[in-house]
Amino acid sequence: MNLKFPLKYSLDFKIILVASLYYLAARLGFFFAFENSSSLPTWPPSGVAFALVILLGRQTWPGITIGALVANIMAHWNNPDLPAQTVIILSSLIAASHTMEAVVGNYLIKNWIKSDYPFKSTKNAYRFLFVSLTMSLCGATLGTLGLFINKLIDTSQVLRTGFSWWIGNVVGILLFTPFLLACAEKFGFKISSKKSFEVGIFLLTVVSIYLLLQVDLVPTLEHSLPFLALPFLLWLAFRFDLIVSVTGILIASFVSLYVTILGKGPFILDDPYNSMLLLQIFIGVMSISTIVLSATVKERLEVQHKLLLFNENLETMVLERTQALNEEITTRKKAEEKLQGTNRELSKRNTELDNFVYSVSHDLRAPIASVLGLINLAKKDIDVHMKDMYLDMIYKSAMQQDHFIKEILDQSRNSRLEVTREEIQFKSLIEETFLQLKNATNTGVVEKVIKINQDEPFFSDRWRLKVILNNIISNSIRYRNGHDPIIKVNVNISKSSATLAIEDNGKGIEKDHLPNIYKMFYRATDDGAGSGLGLYIVKEAIEKLNGHINIESEVGKGTTVKLEIPTLG
Repeated sequence: MNLKFPLKYSLDFKIILVASLYYLAARLGFFFAFENSSSLPTWPPSGVAFALVILLGRQTWPGITIGALVANIMAHWNNPDLPAQTVIILSSLIAASHTMEAVVGNYLIKNWIKSDYPFKSTKNAYRFLFVSLTMSLCGATLGTLGLFINKLIDTSQVLRTGFSWWIGNVVGILLFTPFLLACAEKFGFKISSKKSFEVGIFLLTVVSIYLLLQVDLVPTLEHSLPFLALPFLLWLAFRFDLIVSVTGILIASFVSLYVTILGKGPFILDDPYNSMLLLQIFIGVMSISTIVLSATVKERLEVQHKLLLFNENLETMVLERTQALNEEITTRKKAEEKLQGTNRELSKRNTELDNFVYSVSHDLRAPIASVLGLINLAKKDIDVHMKDMYLDMIYKSAMQQDHFIKEILDQSRNSRLEVTREEIQFKSLIEETFLQLKNATNTGVVEKVIKINQDEPFFSDRWRLKVILNNIISNSIRYRNGHDPIIKVNVNISKSSATLAIEDNGKGIEKDHLPNIYKMFYRATDDGAGSGLGLYIVKEAIEKLNGHINIESEVGKGTTVKLEIPTLG
């Protein structure tokens, strides 16, 4: 069961919530006030504020200030002995004391205990008690100083008032902070007949003690009756999660407080201050004993659980070791097979290297030989128009060689360079590709239809994407069918990937060539326009980006290239 506060909203909402809960807790505290006394046996807002700051964060402290300010102003406003200015100053100082109290407690929890739920071990439970005493002392000191400054108490009352304030805040923290933190923590509570019976016994005990207090008994026995609930509270701490035992503490404490403010019960003494102190000691002893025992039991159960898991894993470890030995034998066999496969792959790569050297030397020399031949013809021919034709042919040969060199460089960079991550804007990338192709080649007018759906940020290797787009779009332009080439580019971006579809109305590729178009130096046409490296480079770059490519083509109608590229995390 997970009761974590589902507060993924604004800070303002959290502050308002803290202020509201603080005010309601303050009203509860005033309800338990002793008659004809300004002291309170418990101050629930201290525990509520402490728990909320831990759960919602230190930035919600303004909610404590607002709640405390409103609660104190409303409590003192109708007092005819206090001027309005005094009420505001006093309420402000008290609000500051309660805010400082919660902030100090949160700091100690975060930096000393280092856990938002300090009830999983005995050591942290005792540390929580020390934190409660320390933060309450800070708040009580500042609050008592406020009363003294406003001349509501004299020097003789400072120590007694401060001590009463301190104990009241400690009791409020011990009662309400563990309860709220336990509510927000994951806990398992399975209702069974046996456990229901145990809870029923505790409730029956509380009711029985309450009824016995209504009967006139021996005074000594009457003062001892409330402590009969302590063994049952310890039993709840031993048998149940903390949420059940602290609920039991709250029930016993509320019954004790209610009976006492009615002027009855074992905690009534001649002096109201002593009565309140006796009641606070009773509640404190119950809370501390139950919380520490619950933490001890929780810690012991965790150790038992880990020990049980360790014992269960012993046999598994032996089986795993046996399996590991068998796997080692299998691994050696696989290593031998892998070595043989590596040798075959090396032989294949050597063959590819030979083909690469041959093809590169041929494709680099062919344009140079063509240029040299055209230059010799141009020297011999005196016709001006023929010289222009020769120059145009020389230019085409040079461009062909330049394009081939660029492809070789792209292939080299793709195989050597690591993948780099940067945010991609497909609109600018595609427009830049079309512009470069237009400037590099005299292709005439190309109609382009670009549709991009990019609401999510996309991260990839920009250089490799540009190489991919440049090769695919240049193929669409180079192998156009007629004088009105149309290239459609559709891009859809999701949180995890980019899907591209590049469609043209070009010459198309015959089905017999489709299985081989990704091979190095493979040409699907004999018109000499390409080197056979373009789609090989595209395929290699796509694999570097962990993507996929699929090409569909029909002769005379065009080609569609579909790409799916995951975003780089």
